[in-house]
Order: sequence, then structure tokens, then C-alpha cells
Amino acid sequence: MAEPEGGYPDVTQLVDRTAVPQSQSASGPVRPTTAAALARAQQEQAADRRAGFGAVVKAYVSLTKPRIVELLLITTVPAMLLAERGVPSPWLMAVVLIGGSLAAGAANALNCYIDRDIDPLMKRTSRRPLATHSITPRAVLIFGLTLAALSTVLMATFTNLLATLLTVGAIAYYDLVYTLWLKRTTPQNTVWGGACGAAPVLIGWAAVTGGLAWPAWVMFAVVFLWQPPHFYALAIKFKDDYARAGIPMLPVVASMRRVGLETVIYSWLTVAASVALWPFGMTAVYGVVAVVVGALLLLEAHRLDGRARRGEPLKPMRLFHWSVTYLTLLCVAIGVDVFIQ
Repeated sequence: MAEPEGGYPDVTQLVDRTAVPQSQSASGPVRPTTAAALARAQQEQAADRRAGFGAVVKAYVSLTKPRIVELLLITTVPAMLLAERGVPSPWLMAVVLIGGSLAAGAANALNCYIDRDIDPLMKRTSRRPLATHSITPRAVLIFGLTLAALSTVLMATFTNLLATLLTVGAIAYYDLVYTLWLKRTTPQNTVWGGACGAAPVLIGWAAVTGGLAWPAWVMFAVVFLWQPPHFYALAIKFKDDYARAGIPMLPVVASMRRVGLETVIYSWLTVAASVALWPFGMTAVYGVVAVVVGALLLLEAHRLDGRARRGEPLKPMRLFHWSVTYLTLLCVAIGVDVFIQ
């Protein structure tokens, strides 16, 4: 069957061969059997084109790692509410959230470009677009840089210099400092890589006020210190993946007892930082939530540490999932506290 450029069969070649008279030469003209068959073939071609376009869009969206973007935005909104001590301009909030999403998406896409040599080696990342060759490295690089440029222009046009510089700095830190250097060279990558993950708090605060105050730095500390327990749990789950790729995550290079100890330490520091925000104009509503959800975070961290000390299966995803819930509830408490004052 002849195929035109683009890979789709020419519908005029779709025939019912049994309908051709036996006396007709094999090289003679071929006609579609019926108008209905032609219509069906055209519909199938259109469906294939739509499916192909949808797959490409899905691949580009996956490069931005939407779940990570969503988690970053969870911390941006309460920071803006607290900075304003109310609701900032809806326009400003929209700009910061869109600009922040573009910046995070850019950083994640560029991360995929840089990690294209190790992603195929890890089961967790082996289905990413570059690992499956569904998008070319050049296209991913252009996509990431374009998102970075758009986020920078948006922030520079509608916010202020500090918020813009923090946005650009967060992208650069994640890709140049964390992905290229820290991730591949030191087991402390999770700790120091947390700076870019906590940056949205500062960006949101700066966009509202044009500066940074102590409550912003305390919120930054909460998210910064929260990331080691959160990502240690994930690294335990995918320890073999990281080892295969040569990435020195702490669970790869240290004993599980060491990982459990650090998990407990950073969990305590996270809860301490969250409680430290209480005196900065927060009510007892926030304080009670911070203590309760903090206690539950510590309970999971100590359970993981206890299992590590006893040599039992660690069940790290329990801590991983609860840590997400913890940060979400804490941020919701900040927002509610602002409204009730």
C-alpha cells in the first residue's frame, strides 16, 4: 500500500480487492469500494492526527513536572497572603502564580535536558520524553529556555526587581547548582538543593512588599528544612535506581540508620521552624495546627527511624505522602489565620 509523506495511507488506495473483476489487470486503476468506506478511512486518519498531537502536548507538559509545580504554588499563596495581611491584588496573584508556574516548568524541563544521560537508567524516570526519544534534546532545551524567558518577562513587567531576580535565581540554582553539581557529587544534595524548592515563598513575599521580612525567612526555613525528610523517603523507595545511575543520594551511600537519624533531625527542625512563625502575628489557630500536624510528622519520622534501627522494612512512602499533607495543611492554616485576624 502506498504511503504519502507523513506516514498515513492514501484513502484512495483502500479497496475491497474481492470487488475487482478477475479479468482486470493487477496494475489497473483502483477505486474506493463505497463512500462509507472512504468516510471511515478519513475519520481514522483524523483520529490518528489528533492522537499524535495529543501525545506531543502530553510529553511537553510532563517535562514541566506538574505535581512539583503544584506543590511549589501551595507555598506561594500563603506567603503572599501573610505578606499582605489580607488578599493581594487578584491581578498580582495571577501574575505571580502564572510566572511561578512558568519558572518552575522551565527549571524542570531544563532538568530533564541535563539528566537525559541518567534518566534512561532509572525505572522511575525511564518513561520521560527524552528517555523514550519522543522529543529531541534540542526541542526540550528550546522549550525550557522559552518558558524561562516568558516567566522572567512576566515577572519583570508586572512585579518588581527583587521578585524577578529571585525567580531567575531559583531557575539557575536548580539547574546549574543542584542538577549539574550537587545532585551528582554529594549526598548533601537533598539538603542544599532545598533552597530552590523554598524560593517561591520569598518570591511571593517580595512580589507583594518589594522586600523580605523575618516571617518570609521563617516560612522559607520551614520549606527548606521540610525537604530532606520528604525526599529522603522518596530516595529510599528508589535507592536502587539512584545507585544504578551513580547519583550519591544519602540512602545510596549511607546506612539506613544514618538516613533515619537525619530524617528525625530535619523533621524536628521543620516543626521548630513552623512553631517559630507563631509569634510573628499568628493566632492560636495557626499555632494549634502547627503543633498537631507537626506532631504527626514527627511520629512518622520516628517510626521510619525505629524500623531502620530494628532492620525492618522502612515503608518510606508513608512518610513521603504524609509530608505532603503536612505542608499542605500548614499552608492552609497560614491562609485561614490571615483571614480570621
